[in-house]
Amino acid sequence: MTKLLMGSFQLMKSLNRSLILNMIRSEGPISRAEIAKKTSLTPPTVSNLVKELIDTDIVMESNQGESRGGRKPTMLVINAKNFYIIGVDVGPSSIYSVLTNLNATVLDSVKINLTSSMTNGKLLEVLSDSIRQLFQRNAKIDQERMIGIGVAMHGIVDVENGISLYAPILQLRDVPIKEHLENEFKMAVKVENDARAMALGEAWFGNGRKTDEFVCVNVGEGIGAGIIINGKLYHGDDYLAGEIGHMTIDINGPKCSCGNYGCLQALAAGPFIAERMKKEIAMGQESLITEMAGGELGLITGELIYDAAVKGDQLSQRVLDETGRYLGIGLTNLIHTVNPKKVIMGGGVSKAGHFILDSIKKTIEQRGLTIQAKSTEITASKLGDQAAAIGGVALLLVELFATRSAE
Repeated sequence: MTKLLMGSFQLMKSLNRSLILNMIRSEGPISRAEIAKKTSLTPPTVSNLVKELIDTDIVMESNQGESRGGRKPTMLVINAKNFYIIGVDVGPSSIYSVLTNLNATVLDSVKINLTSSMTNGKLLEVLSDSIRQLFQRNAKIDQERMIGIGVAMHGIVDVENGISLYAPILQLRDVPIKEHLENEFKMAVKVENDARAMALGEAWFGNGRKTDEFVCVNVGEGIGAGIIINGKLYHGDDYLAGEIGHMTIDINGPKCSCGNYGCLQALAAGPFIAERMKKEIAMGQESLITEMAGGELGLITGELIYDAAVKGDQLSQRVLDETGRYLGIGLTNLIHTVNPKKVIMGGGVSKAGHFILDSIKKTIEQRGLTIQAKSTEITASKLGDQAAAIGGVALLLVELFATRSAE
């Protein structure tokens, strides 16, 4: 019985410490008295727990606040600049790693391109190399102040065990990312699907702040979505939630990398947009892009199509508009299923701006069931190319500021 009571006491202490830490993070600078008032904890309890947090150096005292007739209160803030996290974006064609502080300010970054034929071992080798380079270039950083490594991995991820179950574009299965990195770097590692990590990054630092219900859609070489419900990531029963790239849009459509036909990804992801443009030109359609690619159809990319559209090329504009319609159909299905307050668009294809976004919004307005569904806010990612890597950073922040059930 005594052991049970002791455990309950330690749990309450942990819960209260987490409560205080989160309040300092979200509302700081804040005084001890304000924390006591807002949490209904006693002033002595707040003082004791704040002292523990200051001793760990995660919290620091800042400038004094305004006086209300007595001594000026000392304010508390998170000591964000003296702790570090590595965030990694493992995409189909490259690995992009960043070193940040707790405010997700990028201090250094490394990008390594992947070869066309990857094995599990080779991917883990490149992943380690990118992180190792950050450590080597920032050797003065105290390793004790490294919180950990967060990996945003495309495809289906076993979040609990940190395993990439299936990366369809790389055609890799069962990659033990967490085990490998923890063994090599001796620190905490969190692994998540890239679109879900992006959603978490937007929730902490981007256009998802102060929004409890939203979807972040990553449209690049593949298509995925991160779903935030009640302020938390939704994973589904076996981590499959958000794989909207493989929802069927056209049963007679082109073959997808997953093996099915007519997936949203096979109609609207970057490589497939380029393939559609190549077919149009091969069939005799005129376009500025032929000259821009030097007559080499193999050099046509989504980025080149966008550049041609900006220059007024009608075929490029039509292809991007059609892409937006496909995405709009997929997003309408998602809106009818999840009913989010907003949809945040990220990834390379989203950079096409109004050429795609206008078509997406128009399609949703045409197909939405209700006035609210038709007017669902569609906005671009605030974090841009760094969204997935910053999402990796957010994975560790969630862990750091989470309420733990035991010490």
